[in-house]
Amino acid sequence: MFTFIFINLNVNSQNSAIKGRLVDAITDVPLPQVKIAIQGSFTETLTEADGTFSIGLETIAIQEVILIISRTGYITKRLPVKITSEIKTLEKILLQPDEFQERSQQSTITLSESEILSEEGEFDNISGILQSTRDVYLSAAAFDFSQTFFRVRGLGSEYGKLLINGIEMNKLYDGRPQWSNWGGLNDVQRNQVLSNGIAPGEYSFGGLGGTTNILMRASKYQKGTRVSVAGSNRSYTGRLMATYASGERGNGWFYAFSIARRYAEEGYMDGTLYDSNSFFASIEKKIDDEHSLNFSGFYTPVTRGKSSPLTQEVLDLKGRKYNPYWGYQEGEIRNSRLREVEEPVLMINHFWKVSSNIDLNTNIAYQFGEVANSRIDYGGTTMVNLDGQEAYLGGGANPDPSYYQKLPGYYLRYPGSENYEAAFRVQKDFKINGQLDWGQLYLANTSNSENGNNAIYALADDVNQDKQLTANLILDWKVRDNFKINTGVRYTALKSYNFARITDLFGGNSFLDIDVFAEEVAENPLVLAKQSNLLNPNRLVEAGEKYKYDYDISSNLSEAFIQTRYNFKRLEWSLTGKLGTVQYQRKGNYQNGIFSETSLGKSDKVNFLDFGLKSGFIYKFSGRQNIEFNLGYFSKPPGFRNVFVNPRQNNEVVDNSREEIIQTTDLSYRYRSSKFNVRLTGYLTRINNATEISYYFTNGLGGLGAENTAAFVQEVLTEIDKQLLGLEFGSEYQVTTTLKVKAVASFGQFTYANDPSLYLSSASFSKDFGKSNLKDYYLAGGPQRAVLVGFEYRDPAYWWFGSTVNYFSHGFIDINPLTRTSNFQTDYDGFPLLDYDSQIAQDLLKQEQFQSYFLVNMVGGKSWRIKDKYLGFFMSINNLLDKEYKSGGFEQARNSNYRILKEDMDREILVFGNKYWLGYGTSFFANLSFRF
Repeated sequence: MFTFIFINLNVNSQNSAIKGRLVDAITDVPLPQVKIAIQGSFTETLTEADGTFSIGLETIAIQEVILIISRTGYITKRLPVKITSEIKTLEKILLQPDEFQERSQQSTITLSESEILSEEGEFDNISGILQSTRDVYLSAAAFDFSQTFFRVRGLGSEYGKLLINGIEMNKLYDGRPQWSNWGGLNDVQRNQVLSNGIAPGEYSFGGLGGTTNILMRASKYQKGTRVSVAGSNRSYTGRLMATYASGERGNGWFYAFSIARRYAEEGYMDGTLYDSNSFFASIEKKIDDEHSLNFSGFYTPVTRGKSSPLTQEVLDLKGRKYNPYWGYQEGEIRNSRLREVEEPVLMINHFWKVSSNIDLNTNIAYQFGEVANSRIDYGGTTMVNLDGQEAYLGGGANPDPSYYQKLPGYYLRYPGSENYEAAFRVQKDFKINGQLDWGQLYLANTSNSENGNNAIYALADDVNQDKQLTANLILDWKVRDNFKINTGVRYTALKSYNFARITDLFGGNSFLDIDVFAEEVAENPLVLAKQSNLLNPNRLVEAGEKYKYDYDISSNLSEAFIQTRYNFKRLEWSLTGKLGTVQYQRKGNYQNGIFSETSLGKSDKVNFLDFGLKSGFIYKFSGRQNIEFNLGYFSKPPGFRNVFVNPRQNNEVVDNSREEIIQTTDLSYRYRSSKFNVRLTGYLTRINNATEISYYFTNGLGGLGAENTAAFVQEVLTEIDKQLLGLEFGSEYQVTTTLKVKAVASFGQFTYANDPSLYLSSASFSKDFGKSNLKDYYLAGGPQRAVLVGFEYRDPAYWWFGSTVNYFSHGFIDINPLTRTSNFQTDYDGFPLLDYDSQIAQDLLKQEQFQSYFLVNMVGGKSWRIKDKYLGFFMSINNLLDKEYKSGGFEQARNSNYRILKEDMDREILVFGNKYWLGYGTSFFANLSFRF
């Protein structure tokens, strides 16, 4: 409920001001860095170290203003103030801590869980870029919907912008922020500024999916120390964290430090270890009233064990927690698929108050380190001489215990010729064991070593080492109280080193660096085609050495933006533009045996234009209701992941590679009163000219001859158009001073809007397959529809409790584009398949829709004031009823034509069925914190 404060002010006085003091409602500690803003104006200020503030009213010519008092971690307070004729200092203003903020922080620390599931991070938890908002819809999306890989407006994190101290952190590789780079530093990420969608921001042009700037400055933290301990059964089982902020010391110095430890022998999924340490330090010097210099550095090394998507056959045999990537080694869990991230970030920020109306922010950041993803290489061989000819002997079986040839369905694949005995035997063994057999890998290698041969198996890392320098300038100019200009320029230079590295030879002596799966091509005989590097053929490598591939990517990005914002009594209007360029170039350090002419040395430079224009307005019918409209047309250059077709082996660039063109609009109605808040938004987005590159092994290729029906290919899908439309609804009603109810709904329809072009590239051929008939198929990426109803109870004695019931539907499998091309009905000789039936084909190509489901979540906690100390407890339980549900998945690309796909689909147990990601069952997170 609004608190009406009547103050006698002289509007014509040049010294008119509202003054006051902000304190924590529980501890009574003064609150610095609380933002005090006047609604409908650019006039705002921050509280001082002692919690006091003074905000001028010289040009405010209305009889009543509304003060918006906000600080991250506290409930925003809105104070309508009537202006009469006299300045009056307000009484002490209490800000109530927002207990649900702890829930927000808990969402941030689990951001990397989705990356554990998906090697490419294609399912992105969005709670990190939404947590700073109090909008009921976005809060639901961040806290309740994100466990299902729900995407706001169907967008992945590559369409949002994540900034730290004004510096963009999205990777040039794929456009996504690497959340692991600052994971575990929750206490120092609480100060955030969010722009939703394409609404105007202050630090950059922004992205389609919104912009978040995390302020990690020493002077922005409340003085004090906070320690916490947490337990969970999600990605990790334990967390310890401690943070100290000095507040202002003598001579304008500020300090802030934070450390954290997160760990698990295995998380919710079997065998998924978690080992992370986090370090943060920030030092700021307030040189004088105009200049401040801040240094921040953070380093968050993390090792995570991955888990695998599973077919229905495997799920039926082993259950949803099964993970084939791990096995016991000498009684200890060992995961073969580890993701290790070690990328420190250093930044310097200079803040210059040029005048009372102009602020200039200069930022420089440097990031370096490496990301490594491990895998088992089972292609080890030994070179021998047979009758004067060089040959390679060896190579091992795929060690994956869930490999299709080790499952019952493989032995039952031919009707009338089923081997039930073998099927029963492997089923029994898979149920009892079913994990990676590390002992067999060591036995095979040591036996080979004793016979004078090379290792068959090796553990290898795919390594990416980035060195990136970013610098920008951001100017904030308040031309008048109702007219503001934001502008900025940015430059980024990246050098990315990429190679494979042997990490463990499992008891073997060396590993022969050739491609055992390579086939002879016309240009080179088989021995040469198999070479990873013709400059050093048949090289024997040991642990710690590079092999397979070695290349660099150089990238340069330049960008400038300008934004104007006008505020009138009833209308706020903005216009924003950007212009920039992005350039990529590959340099091969190995001369590949198959691509001997195109692998070594530098590629041509590939350039993209980054441009955009967006505008929006807010029209206020009254202080309670308004409409908001946004319209944008801009480009999005691809990350270099989708520029080079096969960068590990050659310099080939995607044909006609272009920027994505984005057209988007949204319209919102908002109503806000002391008891009832509601927002209804409709949106329509069109994304054109997208490119996607995929890598897989497939059977059933047509028109390439009998010798090329199966191959490992790079699939290049270009000219992809997508349409995203939907409605968002969020409402909350304050039934009593302690009880609030809320309802949220999202209805989306995210589809392919055209038939994109597809071509395949491989070692032995390149072929254009024309159009892939994807129009009107649904895009994958979590449920497209979600509904929530729930309540929150906040007791005056500082305990609180809430619960939500969530309904999800319209989730779809990620389809295989190749089966939707002409290849589907073409035989190996290029002629149509004689047994093709269009009606059966339509059924085979029908997109799988996942079953709808309900999830129940609960959250609660208690706060205690102990003199001037603060003790808080928080706990959340997700999926209380332990509902099993599919959160995502994809069609396997193994069966690429009608005949072999129908053969597989007719089986009782599919050999190459769809693979699925399953959501967590009942999970919890509990946190105990002490602030002093």
